[in-house]
Amino acid sequence: MIHKKIDVQISGGLDLPLGSMVRVEQKFSAPRIEDITETVKREFAKDSIKNKVVPGQTIAVGCGSRGIANIALITKAVVDELIRLGAKPFIFPCMGSHGAASAEGQKEVLAGYGISEKTMFVPIHASMDTEIVGHLRDGTPVHVDINAASADGIVIINRIKPHTAFRGATESGLTKMLAIGIGKINGASTYHRHGMDMFPTLLPEIRDVNIKQRNILFGVGIVENAFDQTAFIEIIPAEKISEKEPELQTLAKKNMPKLNFSNIDVLIIDEMGKNISGAGFDPNITGRNRRAVEWDHELSIKKIVVLALTPESHGNATGIGGADVITMQLYRDMDVGATYANVITSMNLDGAAIPVIMNSDREAIALAIKTVVRTTPRKCRVVRIKNTLSLGEIYVSENMLDELKKHPDQFTIMSRASDWQFDNNDKIQPFD
Repeated sequence: MIHKKIDVQISGGLDLPLGSMVRVEQKFSAPRIEDITETVKREFAKDSIKNKVVPGQTIAVGCGSRGIANIALITKAVVDELIRLGAKPFIFPCMGSHGAASAEGQKEVLAGYGISEKTMFVPIHASMDTEIVGHLRDGTPVHVDINAASADGIVIINRIKPHTAFRGATESGLTKMLAIGIGKINGASTYHRHGMDMFPTLLPEIRDVNIKQRNILFGVGIVENAFDQTAFIEIIPAEKISEKEPELQTLAKKNMPKLNFSNIDVLIIDEMGKNISGAGFDPNITGRNRRAVEWDHELSIKKIVVLALTPESHGNATGIGGADVITMQLYRDMDVGATYANVITSMNLDGAAIPVIMNSDREAIALAIKTVVRTTPRKCRVVRIKNTLSLGEIYVSENMLDELKKHPDQFTIMSRASDWQFDNNDKIQPFD
């Protein structure tokens, strides 16, 4: 049983020098949309979009569980344009098994992003019930959210980016939402039985059944830059999604941030969560993925420490198994039921495996540094990030400075080396 404090015998203890850290800016290209509302209006002005909307239609607008930059603003702009064209939109959670696989839980996730009836001025219809609208060639039933299935038309909004567990022409974006998200837990569980390695071909097939059997109008595709800002928005007619989404995924990969190193001894991640990545912290950044996933990556990390779970995750700590060390606070904030609902649906149970738990931030960091082989604490290559979406400003150990100075095109050194800062409870001072 895990109590409030863990007492463990560690040879030599954890009172070891952590070394000094330097604040660094990583340099990335960062295209950015200045006026999001105006951009959405321009997209709706296209004949291929506005002509799909018939006055009086009830239109279901699907929003997911990811922490997308400006998602409330984008959703409000889409809703307003639909109303302007004479439609009657409502919003539905389009997020598979997230939100503890409950209707209220999924509404809470949306509310956490600023999407509620109070802010959007339209109804939010949440249900975990689905309607089977068709079948795949192998007989697999295709599920659609019951409220969306009964609407006159469906619109989905999602960020397009590389997926955390498979590679294909389309990964995380509109196609996935038109399969996993819109299928709720019934559909998500059904499709994951095929194995995620089949998703590159399976998800487009599900998407196409939904487009054929239900009036999917269009998808709002969002691409972000390396600083987690909205870089591009395109509204794509349903019949063009298979053609256009791969292009946006290529753009997303081009704009994705990274850690500009080949190897790190210890990576400290201040926070993980479903609003940051489906895997809690993105394997596309860390290079570390689930045990069963074949994953080539240029970055090698020996130890990963995660300090906290974001409030927006509502306790869903899916992906926690990718860490080596976590804190007692993160463990206490984990909602086991919500986490299990997500990982059981995905069939990847190691996503909920509990790493080594330390009592405080300092203990967790010290343990990771102490257990790196063939080096000493002062020579340990340590990098600290806020989360895997925020890689513009990071901290690196002082012993890495000479390497950084050789790459002025990639790094700007922003501070002198300084000691780690912890409060009286050994909690690390947050990124300012």
